[in-house]
Formats: sequence, structure tokens, C-alpha cells
Amino acid sequence: MNDNFKIQDLVRSNVAKLQPYSSARDEFIASGDKMVFLDANENPYENGVNRYPDPQQRDLKSALAKLKNVETKQILLGNGSDELLDLIFRAFCEPRIDNVITLPPTYGMYKVLAEINHIENREVLLTEDFEPDVKKILQETDRQSKILFLCSPNNPTGNAFDAQKIKQLLINFKGLVVVDEAYIDFSSYQSWTGFLDLYPNLIVVQTMSKAYGMAGIRLGIAYASAEIITLLNKIKPPYNVNGLTQQKALERVLAVDTVLSEVEAILQERENLIDVLEDINFIEKVYPTDANFILVKVDNAIKRYDQLLQKGIVIRNRTNQPLCENTLRFTIGTKHENQQLIVALKEND
Repeated sequence: MNDNFKIQDLVRSNVAKLQPYSSARDEFIASGDKMVFLDANENPYENGVNRYPDPQQRDLKSALAKLKNVETKQILLGNGSDELLDLIFRAFCEPRIDNVITLPPTYGMYKVLAEINHIENREVLLTEDFEPDVKKILQETDRQSKILFLCSPNNPTGNAFDAQKIKQLLINFKGLVVVDEAYIDFSSYQSWTGFLDLYPNLIVVQTMSKAYGMAGIRLGIAYASAEIITLLNKIKPPYNVNGLTQQKALERVLAVDTVLSEVEAILQERENLIDVLEDINFIEKVYPTDANFILVKVDNAIKRYDQLLQKGIVIRNRTNQPLCENTLRFTIGTKHENQQLIVALKEND
């Protein structure tokens, strides 16, 4: 446990002093039970979306809290995970002064958000087996190192990081540790949401885009201490999650058995595809995966990417990423889609 961690030592002074905007729906919840709402300058004619949405997404948070075994005050929702990551930058990183630590190859938006917010991004490459190099990470930190980003399971490599390494970093890194769990539902590893009370510097970011199949509604979820969530709530836009997104997300969370069934089918397809990929001659290595995708090393990534594209199959060429020379990334599709991929690969073998 990081006993010496104090969130007040990290937050930007202007954010600590900020008085957040109070919207009409913050001051009175629009229940619609025979009330006359003349407070928010809305169009009064009912069409299903004429009223502002709940700025605190109370119904959705309640369902998520029950599902994840956390408290609603430990949840922040955003317009995709990218908005949440940006809020974390803006709450804790002073432009031109502070720095963050990222571990390439990893999710590219950490670097982009650092540049947008004028924050130094210190990159520490993963090891050859795609694990965090704890010693080097800690050597790269100083008093201005505010955030460490750990994508686990990692994109584009697919592996979940060793839990002991993450624990070492949670204990020894003096700033916030953001564990991005976009792919956690496909992993055999336990989510770090169960450790929020043990590590006050931990923020876990998840999404409805992957396992929940709702990339189109743009909903990201951050889990952290109530103190961290309170600070992030101060700077989020008042109505950052629209009413339709809240409605569709709640329906999906309440139908979690369907989600689990789909995940199970994806995992089975993942294993089937791995078996085939290991027998393709131009595939030199199939990397272990805890995600809904597979990273493979091939003889010539550009050539193989173009061959698949000519057959109408779009994959991702990751060869420009550190440690990923001549690699391709295959997302797990439906059984029919995966079979089309297999046929195309074998035709080019």
C-alpha cells in the first residue's frame, strides 16, 4: 500500500480552488413525476430528448456499482475513455512543468493527450516480452512525474502485465497510476477495480466499446477513490454523457448475461484462430493474448497487409510501433468473418 500518497499534493492548485459549474439538473433532478420544469430553458414539447440528461448519470452508475462491486462515488463516466484520460491530465498535470510516463508499444492517445496538454511524455520501452521494466520506470521519474499509464491487457501486444510488477509500481510510483483496462473482459486476470481501497493512487479506466459492443455510443468509465472522482467531477463538462448514451448503456449493463455469452464466443473464436495462425508459414510468431485481438509477427507486414486488403479484409499493421517490427494485429470477428480471414491467409501462404 502507498501510505504516503496524498491526492492534495498532486492536484493542480487552480483545480483545487475551482468552484464547478452548477447546471439546472445538478440543482434539481428531472424525475418527470408531474413536475413543471421551467428551470433549464429547454424546449417544453416532449420528443424523448428535449430535456437535459442527468449530469451525474445516477441510474447507470448505480447499475455499474452493483456490477463492479464499488460505490457510485468511485465512478466517473465520460464521452469515451479518451475524455476521461484528458480530464486526468487537466486535473493533475501543470503544462510545461509536469511529466507523465508511458510504456511503448502502447495505446497512442496517451502521447497525443500529453502533447495537447503541453506535458512532457517520458517513454520507457516495455521489455522484450512486453512487460513493464519497473527499475527503469522508477529511474525515469522525478518530483514532476504525475501519471504512469499502464495499458493492461496492452494494446497492441495483447498481453496483461504481471500483477506483481503493477503492485510494485503502485507502491513505489509517487504519482497516479492509471491502469487502462479496455480489454479486461477478455482476460483471465482479475480487474484492478477490486484494489481501489488498497491503493489510493490507482485509477482504473474501462470502456463500453469492446466487450459490451457499444463503440458507437462513446462511453468510458473511470474507477478511483471518491477523492479523485470528486476532483475530476469539478472539471468535466456538465452534460458530457448524453441521454441516449445513458439509456443504451444501462440496457446493456442490465443484460450482462448476454455480454458474457458474447465474450465467451469471442474467446472460443480466439483460440480457434490461434490454432490456425500457428500453421501459417509466413507467420513467424503468435504472441500470447488476453484481449479480443491477436498480434502476430510475419515475414513482411506491408506485403501481407496489402494482400489481405485486396481480398477485402482490413486488419492493422503495427510494424511502426517499437518492438513490433513486421507485426499485424487481427481483431477477433464472428465465426464467418474469421473463416474469411483464414481462407485469405491460406491462399497467400
